[in-house]
Amino acid sequence: MPYRPSLRPPPRSVRQRSPRGRRAGLCAAFLTGSVATILTVGTLTPAPAAAAAVRSDAVTADVPRPDPQRPQRTPRVTAAVLDLDSPARKPRVYGDDIPYDTASIIKVDILAALLLRSQDTGHRLTRQERAQAEAMIRRSDNAAANLLWRRIGRAPGLAAANKRLGLTSTTARPGAKWGLTRTTATDQIRLLRAVFGTGRPSPEGSTALSEASRTYIRTLMTRIDDEQAWGVSAASDPGWALKNGWLQRDTTGLWDVNSIGRITVDGHHCLVAVLSDGNTSMKDGIAAVERAARAAVSPTRAS
Repeated sequence: MPYRPSLRPPPRSVRQRSPRGRRAGLCAAFLTGSVATILTVGTLTPAPAAAAAVRSDAVTADVPRPDPQRPQRTPRVTAAVLDLDSPARKPRVYGDDIPYDTASIIKVDILAALLLRSQDTGHRLTRQERAQAEAMIRRSDNAAANLLWRRIGRAPGLAAANKRLGLTSTTARPGAKWGLTRTTATDQIRLLRAVFGTGRPSPEGSTALSEASRTYIRTLMTRIDDEQAWGVSAASDPGWALKNGWLQRDTTGLWDVNSIGRITVDGHHCLVAVLSDGNTSMKDGIAAVERAARAAVSPTRAS
């Protein structure tokens, strides 16, 4: 049965018009956010050099039926932040930098792979491809992602593109289940650098995409539909670009909730990736991701 991640939109209780509407309460939320992160998702401290290995559970498109005999996992979250305006060119990582399912954040990677393919052939995206790319990024449309996933050559095509983009820890499963691609927070920072970096030569592949391709991805990520404007943007001043992803596990009923993007923090341009799993609900997952994002950028606000 074809995999259909993110079939349901966020519940109304967690939809937000835009992070811009929450600026008045950001300071108070930020002050409590760091503490809440420690209490809710574990101490948000720099990760050790070695990452723990994890095993992925099976996911299907069936209605989730949590197994009452299966113990509930503790929610986990990992955040990575790279300040583009800082001399340091390595991201700060909080939590264990272990693999998580991408869910729909993989759609940025799919679009990057599509644009590399377009660059190689010397042909611009067709009108249909552009319509599919816009739907995939702005509305997180899964049907469009299915089509473009096939267009790039599925897992082998993504792997070839990621080698050029400098990603080293992102692995897709064979077949149609693009939402079960595994990635790490630091690899998502590498992807974001390929899109939002300065354009200077880099061994990490940040110049593989042409300026036109990078501008195209950036533009779509700044035009996310209002109902999906949550996640790392909660830690941003006005001016952000993002892509979110979420899925519910069939075997446990628990939620993977992720968010990646470029945000502005007190004049600093930061790339932020927050990945989480084991959340009891999507609402809880969104709250955990936003708290982690605020806590992770706090050193930037203090600098």
